[in-house]
Amino acid sequence: MMHISALLQHAQQCLSASETPRLDAEVLLAHVLQQSRTYLHTWPEREVSEPVLQQFMALLQQRQSGIPVAHLLGEREFWSLPLKVNDSTLIPRPDTELLVEKILELNLPSQARVLDLGTGTGAIALALKSERPQWQVTAVDKSAAAVALAKANAARLQLALQIFQSDWFSSLADEHYDLIVSNPPYIAADDPHLQQGDVRFEPHSALVADAAGFADLASIIHQAPDYLQPGGWLWLEHGYEQAQGCRDLLASRGFSAVQSLRDYANLERISYGRWRNKEAN
Repeated sequence: MMHISALLQHAQQCLSASETPRLDAEVLLAHVLQQSRTYLHTWPEREVSEPVLQQFMALLQQRQSGIPVAHLLGEREFWSLPLKVNDSTLIPRPDTELLVEKILELNLPSQARVLDLGTGTGAIALALKSERPQWQVTAVDKSAAAVALAKANAARLQLALQIFQSDWFSSLADEHYDLIVSNPPYIAADDPHLQQGDVRFEPHSALVADAAGFADLASIIHQAPDYLQPGGWLWLEHGYEQAQGCRDLLASRGFSAVQSLRDYANLERISYGRWRNKEAN
């Protein structure tokens, strides 16, 4: 048998190709021990039983092959919400929490109508609903598997969303929203990052867009005004080199208050605009 500290050291060496080898090792070991990561630091000399060791080594081997930690655990935390994940959707990214944080600062109606386009796991919609229970939140995705996953997460968290299948706005009736938010596919098909890290195990349909990554962003920006209330907002997450392009598209479509925000890495990854207010119409 091995001590926790020695096992983590071994695992960290095995996962040297990962961007976060120590974190990966701790998360996986805490999972098989059914303990928190704090437990690992509190009891580093505790011995790990043989069954637990075998389970951990099996996960370690899979992680070495590149399988994302979130897929190994079947779960990823987002906005302090435990979300079930699988290979039918993107794994929620910590940086997307900034999008949620900034939207919550908007002066929206107390019972705002909100639309999350391409919801995936439901991460953005569920985070917003958890903070603003009175908001009427709708989440759509063109993937039936993603819709099923988002519904399962909503049910598990007991958060009431309207979730259904739609290719962007295609299945929406004559609805109008105070806010539309989306983290759409925005990676160009020839981007070398598609061959690296976790994205190798995520659906390309949720990652890749035509027109050098701008096709879905442009489509959403073009159609969104037909579904926004006067004074409603459109917020988009995009690639770090796409901010100027998104601002140009928003402005040319007639949005006002167009701006971009920098993420935790100081990269412009969020752009937004406000549809014409009542006076402008």
